Amino acid sequence: MCLIGAAVSAICSCGDILDSAPDGKITLNDVFTDSEKTAAWLNTCYTYIPAGGMQYFFVMRGPVDWSDESWDADAEAEPSIKSGQYYAGKATAAAHPILREESKFWDVFWPAIRKCTYLIDRIDASPVDETDKSRWKAEAHLLRAYYYSELLRWFGCGMPIERETYSYTQDFSQIRRASYYETVQFVLEDCDAALSSPDLPWRIVTAPEGHRGTKALAEAVKARMILYAASPLYNQGQDRWEEAYQINKTALEHLRANGYELYNAVNYPATWEDPEVFLPNTSAKLFNEYFCSTMVYASNPLDRETIYQTIQGQDNVWAYGGVGAQLGYKTGTCPSQELIDCFETDDGIPILDLARPYLDEVTHLQPNYHPNVKYDEQNPYVDRDPRFYASFYYNGTKRKANWLINETSDCYENYDENNPATQGYRTRVIATWTGEPQTGIHPTDRKATRTGYYQRKFLHPFAGLAVNDIAGAQYKAFRLGELILNFAEAAAEAGHLDEAWAAVNEIRRRVNMPDLPAGLSKNDLILRIRHERRVELALEGFRYFDVRRWSSPGDDLEKTDRWITAMHITRNSDGSYTHNRGPVSVERYCWSSKFLYLPIPMDEVNIMLSHTGENWQNPGWE
Repeated sequence: MCLIGAAVSAICSCGDILDSAPDGKITLNDVFTDSEKTAAWLNTCYTYIPAGGMQYFFVMRGPVDWSDESWDADAEAEPSIKSGQYYAGKATAAAHPILREESKFWDVFWPAIRKCTYLIDRIDASPVDETDKSRWKAEAHLLRAYYYSELLRWFGCGMPIERETYSYTQDFSQIRRASYYETVQFVLEDCDAALSSPDLPWRIVTAPEGHRGTKALAEAVKARMILYAASPLYNQGQDRWEEAYQINKTALEHLRANGYELYNAVNYPATWEDPEVFLPNTSAKLFNEYFCSTMVYASNPLDRETIYQTIQGQDNVWAYGGVGAQLGYKTGTCPSQELIDCFETDDGIPILDLARPYLDEVTHLQPNYHPNVKYDEQNPYVDRDPRFYASFYYNGTKRKANWLINETSDCYENYDENNPATQGYRTRVIATWTGEPQTGIHPTDRKATRTGYYQRKFLHPFAGLAVNDIAGAQYKAFRLGELILNFAEAAAEAGHLDEAWAAVNEIRRRVNMPDLPAGLSKNDLILRIRHERRVELALEGFRYFDVRRWSSPGDDLEKTDRWITAMHITRNSDGSYTHNRGPVSVERYCWSSKFLYLPIPMDEVNIMLSHTGENWQNPGWE
């Protein structure tokens, strides 16, 4: 089993960081008798952090595409890769499409945990400078907590707790799997160990240290995981919301005291104030700018919201996950109509009834509209939350970029017979009606949208081949916006309604959305906070985990994940449009109760069964 049997990975380095014995090898004891070798060991502990963003395989967004937020256009074009297999339900404990390529989480995180534990065990006796020793040990505790947190999120079950490095000669029949809550408590313990170090900084201020952990990250991991432990799927029938509230409140207080705040201004006006960005207001511009910009490491950065960003960028979003026709290759993530429905009108009124958004709760073709005088089913994209415009391209939006396509006479919004648009840097209308040759909805074309929408949230306004060829920003794995919403949810669930109301309104005010109505009941406030998560955190990968943790054991995902819908638009002869909801394609087969969890790989289950006599597999995957 990876947990107990993985060989310690060799350390590779350039230059003379690792002096070798005559046979070219060194022992683990050699590593921890030398400061540079110990530093190199710590660096390898960081190499297991997943890239996130578009890096789940073949430039795709992983959990975004595996939830009701979107449909992956590769599912039809490349049905043998992850999304196609997942939608088809072709998943077993021995071969699960998520647990392939870049997301072999079980195989990756246990060796990472072992490496962190080994450093924690050995560093006290090493000759490392005391300041470095304190910081490096804190980082190892933090990294171990983070890797455990990822195992908890994906697999949804308790884990064996590794406080000391397992020996290859010990009696593994005595290995005990802790409960989910006990494992979360171990995560909190490790984070507290990191926070206790006076030498672990709150913020990284130089680029060479950009990958390193901070006290801010430790607070963020604590806040996220106690929220999960209190959630229905994991709380084992215990009310843990007050604990989640207290930990999240303290985390927010500490982060604010150390300079973290929401990104609340357009900081690059030369780009985002350009009218050809085609964003309708300042709030939409700042929200889009934030997600298209990589945080700069500085003592007083413009971006004080991002807590941790991954080292690897998100490749060229415009080429692999934007408007596919721009390069003529692929679209990737296509936001769902369900996600579009979540964005309120700009007066703060929801589009749908939040308690029961669809009368047909499985197929989602009969919206259960909330009373809203500003929303028009046949003109649905006007007067919406600014984050809507910052996050999506929809029928009628414009994009100025380098388009590698020629318009034809049936590209009605873009073709001018007196001045035919050709390949090059120009403005194009993103027309998504059925039959539009370049950007219209299509059931199989890889470069087309499946849903009538393209993602914009991470797409730099002018990025494109040869002209302003700007890669996607680094993935923001933790940010203050998430923590504020974590706190709001925990506060509401614990009955601290005024604090929850204030927290969610801080998120809304950042984009000039009205406050929630005062005096909401506890249940109504929780609905609004869950709804706000869908909007603020859209396409960032949270929804996949949220629909699971909000479920009860034995529930399934039929009401959210079985059918994904699209907006099928007809272009009428007078140039007007008719909007009709419809399914994207076939139903998904990844909604039954077993899909609340990932399976523990079958080989690992068999090994632990032979050692302990216990079947450690998750429900439904036997």
